[in-house]
Formats: sequence, structure tokens, C-alpha cells
Amino acid sequence: MLTVLCVQGCGSSASDDEKRPEPVPSAPYWGNRGYALPDGPFTREDTVVTATCNMGARYAGVDVQAWDPERWELLDTRNFFIPVDAAFTNYPGVQAVHSPLVELCGVTPDSPSPYAVDDLEYVTPRVRALFDLAYTRMAVVLRDADGRTTHAGYVESGGNADDFVRLSDAESDDEQNAVMAPDGRSVWFTYFTADGERRIGSRSTEGDHRLSDQGPATGHDLPLTVSGKPPHAVQADMVRLAPDGRRFTATAPKIYGHVFRTRASSGPLNAASGRTATLLNGCLGVVGWVDGERVLCRTQSGSFRTVNTRSGRAEGNAVAVIREDDGRVAEGMVVSADGERFIVSVHLPNDRSGGPLGLDDFRVVSTSGEGVAVPISADLLTDGTVFLEWR
Repeated sequence: MLTVLCVQGCGSSASDDEKRPEPVPSAPYWGNRGYALPDGPFTREDTVVTATCNMGARYAGVDVQAWDPERWELLDTRNFFIPVDAAFTNYPGVQAVHSPLVELCGVTPDSPSPYAVDDLEYVTPRVRALFDLAYTRMAVVLRDADGRTTHAGYVESGGNADDFVRLSDAESDDEQNAVMAPDGRSVWFTYFTADGERRIGSRSTEGDHRLSDQGPATGHDLPLTVSGKPPHAVQADMVRLAPDGRRFTATAPKIYGHVFRTRASSGPLNAASGRTATLLNGCLGVVGWVDGERVLCRTQSGSFRTVNTRSGRAEGNAVAVIREDDGRVAEGMVVSADGERFIVSVHLPNDRSGGPLGLDDFRVVSTSGEGVAVPISADLLTDGTVFLEWR
């Protein structure tokens, strides 16, 4: 019965180690470790980063906040004003836009996600991709007045509603899924060529913003995640890079597997990718990497399990966050850097509200199931908050 817990030589006098060359990664980049980041709350270890969309009568913006995960004290906040032309919701009479910003700000019970799956294990990596590694810039999709032409752009943190950069003004642009490169020096997106070919492109945030074609795409229906140095994009869902950068988790329609090897070029997951992929048995959603060989999954039964990414088999006990008769669902967002804890949101099915009154219900849970779940209590967190990272 399954136990469920609630909660080489050379002829020199020098040593072989001194003469042996540095190991070369099997992928063209080693995660995102090649980037030098400024010191601050958003880049330090043992920090949790959240994003919350705020709406007012004349204001729309995203607050990105850094938290101490032990006391849940606020360490720092960065504000990103959303320009009036930015697509942060879809509504009748305009072209529907695929953008993680729409998912963060414009999804309600009456206005569904632009993507096929809106479980939080999918939402979190999509929204994280909007920002550079240091959370200084946020990618946006801008609509023209005709409601149909769309352009990639970005906003700087701390600016106002007029401080944004539109990277193209071509009348025929159809650029969607805008996300930031790790260093914030380019915005990547999906687009259609004049003859209707589906492609991935990027535009530098400096200079003339000329279009750089980066590879094939499947259209707009799947988001992008950009990582590595030099940067590459993968078009897929639930993309989470392994600690060593050699593999990543992902999912895409008609592609077999959950864990893939990183590649030297940008593009969507394809049949060739699937031939060497590992299928994680019973995994409904990947919450994050526990270590270099294991990930935490939400299972089809609603509990959470640690799964080996080589064998695809579950290890250890199942961790149940809520009772089977609770009437709500628990979805995972992030795993701590040490792999010992993770954060879940408990809410009504198909509604991220935390309860009948719409209150948020976030909990910190042990990945091993030991101990009890700890509620997260902070006034600035809402039922629309997305936990992006636990450094």
C-alpha cells in the first residue's frame, strides 16, 4: 500500500589533474551561470520572488517582490507599469494575444488563459520568462490601434506608463509570446513571415532593434523560454532548466516525454527531441528540480511525488497537501534551491481563488512529506500572485 504523508597520462611531474583540460558541457551553455548579476535581494540566495498584477481605474502594473522565506518579510519591490497599448487582457473586437502577461493579469473565470493548460505548474515558468535574471526589464506585446498588429517591446522597472520601448513599427507585424533574454539585452517572440511561415525571432533592446531570425516555431499557441549563454529559446510548456543546464523539463502536444537534453539551436520540441526524452510516470505537472537527478511532480491523484528523471519512476512517499474530500485543488509553483521545500496554492478547481471569499491560500510544504504544511501569511499576496523563483 502506498504511504501518503500530509504534508587520462602525461610524462610530466605535474599531476594528472593539473594537466587535464576543463570538462566541456554536453550542451552549448551551462545553464545561466555565465551571466554576472548585480548583488541585491532579487539575486541573492534563499530569496523567494513573486509577481502580482495590480489594476486601478487609470493604472495597470506588475509588482515583483523579493521575500525572506523564513519570516515572510518583504525585502524589496520592483514596479513595472503596463503601457496602455500593452496586451494584458484579451477582449472582443481585437486579435487575441498569446502572452504570459495576459495570463498574469487578464485571466478570470470568464476570460480563460490564452494557452491550453493553465495549471500553476505551467503558469509559473511562463510568467518567469517575462523577466531577465535580475528582474530589471519585463517583456510586453504591444497592440496597434487597429487591434490586429502586434509588436514585441519591454518596460523598465521603476518607470511610468510612458516609459516603454516598442521594438518595431512595421504595419504587418504579428509578434506574440514576448519574453526576455537572461541578460535583458533582447526580447524574443514568435512571429509569422510575409508568406505565413511560423518563426522565432528576437530584437535587441539597443541599437536599431533589427529583427534576428532564431529558428522555426509552431505558431503562437505555445510560449517561449530563453536561457543559456549565448541565449537559445525553446518553444514548449512547463520549461524548467536542470541545475547543471544540460537538461530541461517540458511538454508539448504530440511530443513524448517530459525531460529533454538542451540543444544548440532555438525551436520547438519535435519528434527527434522525443526519441531521447524521459517520460515521468504519472506526472501531471512539474513543480521544479529537487536536485540534478530528480524533480517534484504533481500526480494524477492530486498529491506530489519526487520522480527520478533518468528512470521516470517515483521515489519516496506521496505528499498530500489537502484531503481528497476537500473540494479544492493544490497546485505547485516552485521548489526551494536546496530541494527540501516547495510552495503550493490551494484553490477551487478552475479558479485560483483560495476559498469561498477569494482569499489566497499559499503553503510551504516539505518535499519529503515530513512535518506539517506552513501557511504563508503576507498582506501583499493576493489570489493572483504567482511565485516565480526560490533562489
